[in-house]
Amino acid sequence: MWLPWRMGVTFPLWVSLLTSCRYLSNALDIPLEVLNHINMEQLPSITEQSPASLIAFPFDENFAVKCEATGNPQPEFKWTKNGQDFDPYQDLRLVTEENSGTFVIPNNGNLTEFQGTYRCYAFNKLGTAMSEEIEFIVPNVPKFPKEKIEPLKVEEGEPVILECNPPKGIPPLQIYWMTIGLRHIEQDERVSVGLNGNLYFSNAVRTDSRRDYCCFAAFPRIRTIVQKTAMSVLVTNTKSVSGTGSSRGTANSILKRKPSLMSPPGDQTYTYLVRGQEMLLECIAEGFPTPTVEWSRVAHSLPGRAAVENHGKVLTIEEVQQEDEGTYLCRATNAHGEAEHYFHVTVEEPPKWEEEPKSQLNMIGADVTVRCVASGNPAPTVAWMVNGHPLSAVPAGSRKVYDDRIVIHNAQAHDSAVYQCEASNRHGTILANANIMIMNLPPLILTKDGIRYLAVEQSQVAMRCEVFSSPPSTVTWSRVDSAGSVEGGRFTAHVDGTLEIRNVGREDEGEFSCFAQNTEGKSAITATLEVKAPTRIVDPPLDLRILVGTTARFSCHAEVDPSFSQDYELIWEKDGVALNESEMAGYFVDNGMLQVVNVSFQHQGVFTCRARTLVDHDTAEARLTVLDVPEAPVDVALAERRDRTVKLKWIPGDDHNSTTTEFIIEGEESQWEPGRWKELLRVPGNHHSSLLKLHGNVDYSLRVSAVNEVGKGRPSKASERYRTPASAPDKNPENIKIEGHLPHEMDINWEPLPPIEHNGPGLEYRVSYRLHGTGEDWHTHMVKRHSFVVKNTPTFVPYEVRIQARNHAGWAPEPRTVIGYSGEDFPSAAPDDVAVEVMNNTLVKVSWSHVHKDKLHGHLGGYTMNWWHLRSLLDTKKTHGDKHTVVFPGDRNHAHIPGLRPFSEYSLSVSAFNGRGNGPDSHPLTFKTPEGVPDQAEMFRATDIQKHAVMLTWSPPVEANGVLIGYILQYQLINSTEDVGPLLSVNIDSAATSQWLLQDLEAVSRYRFYLHCCTRAGCGPAASEEATTGPEARLASIHGSISNQGWFIGLMCSVALLTLVMLVACFVNRNKGGKYSVKEKEDLHPDVESQGMNDDTFCEYSDNDEKPLRGSQHTLTGDMKGGDSGDSMVDYGDEDAHFNEDGSFIGEYAGRKERSSVEIKGTSQSTA
Repeated sequence: MWLPWRMGVTFPLWVSLLTSCRYLSNALDIPLEVLNHINMEQLPSITEQSPASLIAFPFDENFAVKCEATGNPQPEFKWTKNGQDFDPYQDLRLVTEENSGTFVIPNNGNLTEFQGTYRCYAFNKLGTAMSEEIEFIVPNVPKFPKEKIEPLKVEEGEPVILECNPPKGIPPLQIYWMTIGLRHIEQDERVSVGLNGNLYFSNAVRTDSRRDYCCFAAFPRIRTIVQKTAMSVLVTNTKSVSGTGSSRGTANSILKRKPSLMSPPGDQTYTYLVRGQEMLLECIAEGFPTPTVEWSRVAHSLPGRAAVENHGKVLTIEEVQQEDEGTYLCRATNAHGEAEHYFHVTVEEPPKWEEEPKSQLNMIGADVTVRCVASGNPAPTVAWMVNGHPLSAVPAGSRKVYDDRIVIHNAQAHDSAVYQCEASNRHGTILANANIMIMNLPPLILTKDGIRYLAVEQSQVAMRCEVFSSPPSTVTWSRVDSAGSVEGGRFTAHVDGTLEIRNVGREDEGEFSCFAQNTEGKSAITATLEVKAPTRIVDPPLDLRILVGTTARFSCHAEVDPSFSQDYELIWEKDGVALNESEMAGYFVDNGMLQVVNVSFQHQGVFTCRARTLVDHDTAEARLTVLDVPEAPVDVALAERRDRTVKLKWIPGDDHNSTTTEFIIEGEESQWEPGRWKELLRVPGNHHSSLLKLHGNVDYSLRVSAVNEVGKGRPSKASERYRTPASAPDKNPENIKIEGHLPHEMDINWEPLPPIEHNGPGLEYRVSYRLHGTGEDWHTHMVKRHSFVVKNTPTFVPYEVRIQARNHAGWAPEPRTVIGYSGEDFPSAAPDDVAVEVMNNTLVKVSWSHVHKDKLHGHLGGYTMNWWHLRSLLDTKKTHGDKHTVVFPGDRNHAHIPGLRPFSEYSLSVSAFNGRGNGPDSHPLTFKTPEGVPDQAEMFRATDIQKHAVMLTWSPPVEANGVLIGYILQYQLINSTEDVGPLLSVNIDSAATSQWLLQDLEAVSRYRFYLHCCTRAGCGPAASEEATTGPEARLASIHGSISNQGWFIGLMCSVALLTLVMLVACFVNRNKGGKYSVKEKEDLHPDVESQGMNDDTFCEYSDNDEKPLRGSQHTLTGDMKGGDSGDSMVDYGDEDAHFNEDGSFIGEYAGRKERSSVEIKGTSQSTA
């Protein structure tokens, strides 16, 4: 081991070796402003000196012995060495500088000549200042003496001490006991190294014998390790031996003995420590068996800072304090007795200042007191000096010396001097210089005149008026616009001349004057105060919680005094760094907005918005919290493994500022789906372990993932693998289905157990079944597949079925019983009492009686309805139309059939069905639907347009849905879409009418015409047409003028005959050369009036405005309502129907369409 030698314990000489250079600041500081105005003399003051101990390490190039001072006139320097005058400026080997007391000793091999104790004196004509003593130490290279050490021979069980006696050197000292091969000697309760460096054996054993015990002393500060000559130890064990004849051997057996102390000697020790040092008390005992050491404190408990080291042999307290004084006891015990030693610990202190003498500036004639009070343990002795000389060597004059002070009565200028006070005890010496200046000076105001002070409302401001004078001056403040002084209330004038104003307001703005006066004169300055509105952040940033990788945006806006509107700063800070001026990646500042791009966890923290003007600032803070999915849990381990249960433990990872809500435990097995992880369990987020029940005969690996509000984190590393033992299945198959595809069979199917639920090899199923309710014995079969067919069963009877799993390890729990039926057969009967109730002209309600369950031969699936359209009641011939089928599932006795044709005859039948299929149809039932409103007229045109009349022609509707009884013709003027004429009506009572001439129309006017076809059920939707009447005396109105002339009719007949002849000729010619395609349908009523004419053309086609404005099919609006006969299955929500595979409708319509009726009125009406 290595043993640290504690500074100040064994070598108190080196306590102060490592202190740094001292900078002395008890000088009388006369401000530079004073020195710039007057050439004022100043006593010398030591400003810098070397530490009390200066060690010349051999690897340093040179060593500076420092001494710097100030004063006016410029101080001179002199040195003493070991109490004798020493002049470094005369020694050419030393390096010195002008106007400096420092000299440098080069490391040129003759350092020992300069070893000694130095003191520096700085002096001018006013006095002398002196430094503390500086010891220059030139260490020697430590060496062990060359010596021959005789081997040490001991009996087994005896104590052994190998002395090291390390050489003296620069601390710290480290002791190592090793072998020649540099192997450390192992230490324990029996073997240890003492604080003095010796190696102690409480009792020797045979294995302690060796020839190479070496003590190594290391001095790290001088980079030196020295080795002592190796020592040899031989441990013997001789016993009494009886021999034949006269030969007899001497013997000594191992003796058991009580403890005694090898270190320290005696029964008590007086230890003196310096406060702040480390206390080290050591007890090393010998004895057999090896003693144990215990520590205690007499009359008190051990301090809480006390610690025991080196196998209980050393009691240590770091930085011992006064309260640690007292008596400590070490007690070494074994089975045969005990040994004790008392340590009387006294904690002492080096000198320290209770009241250090202070430099003073006093006026002539004053009484000057210089106090010097020091404390320490032991109490220090105090010595006074003047200008570096003892008081006894300086005339006393008016100076009196008391216990702790010097008093100068009626001091004069010649009493100015440097007084030294030195306090010493055995632990050190301290020295203080006090500059005592005696002089008179008029007031000199050091603060500049005309300073402009800026203050914020409701704050405080301090206007300075620093004065240097002797005797001290009286300082007063006043406002320029007020004769009286400023004092009291919110105003305070301090002794240093500062005027403080609290709760500043706008009324305080203005100019102030400072007056200073003493017996030697007076002086004055002025200052101006301006009051500003405070800076306030009115829109502070808000705390943010955002996801990692996104962008955070903070906004901040402030209000400032109008005078600063163009001259204020808005600064963003994080961790004290101004982001506006930094180049930190990810931060962007623009017009009060801070953006943090691609946020990471290094960005989270508190952001500060600082609005700053010349006089004040305001801050607002916002916290950025970065969220992410949790870190993966660590240290996932298996514990408490018991067959198929295992306890999984883990340590959660960082939750990334979002509390973990749950942990997901996943498992992976190596046999069935290796590499695929499946969720096994979820546990609350405050649980860090879980007991898992696993499947048998599976080789598991487990892992854990954490979940928080952000999402699921990465999984942990996989745990070690664990194979569970085989066991019986935990469960039986589920989703058992019992079906009968054939009448005398029963198919049993079930969902097989997944491979991981087998829990072991050899899985198979026992299928048990019996007739339900009979109590007969179970029929059982063992199968490995997941289906079984029972044959030769009665048709559609209930069975009890059980499926139980088994493997080589045993049976699964008792299975549940499932009721199912054997195979179905077709129903053998059709529904009875089929009846039809006509609801309206498109909807009927069909009802029937249930088929008896004995005739169903299976589970009732529902009813199938078939119907055919036989004929329209306008026709006498019946035709068997397409078959329509609708299926109504479930047990019911009625249904609705919508979408039928009005005024028609139908045939209908109903059958029941089960899982096997449809049963026989009922006897066909014929029914008829009542009349409905007709469709639109098939053709509706304006065929003869005249000046004041229009001929309208039409053809009946294709689907009349009843017996036509007439028409309603309506028309209205539509020259302008915003000015529509009244709607006029004409009732036409004859169904045979196919044209109508409307007269008394306005010339050159556009009309729209509506035609409704009507039955007894009402009128149907309107067909529409538009036409424009002809102009006055124009050729365009052919039917109104030329068309009524005989010559024109003859001409038209000739043209028609000629056209017919040409068509016949073309047809004959075409048949000779092949087929000739002609129109299958000619318009027998050419609309001559629809062809435009003007004065220059005749019968020339023109695509003019006489084309219809809109399509010819329109819904009639007004008081006449068209009936709606288009019922649909959607109208009836109580049905449940479907289409068959051929497209026929199956299922229920939902929703009911509104119906409208037709009312024919002959009166004219206008549309709104």
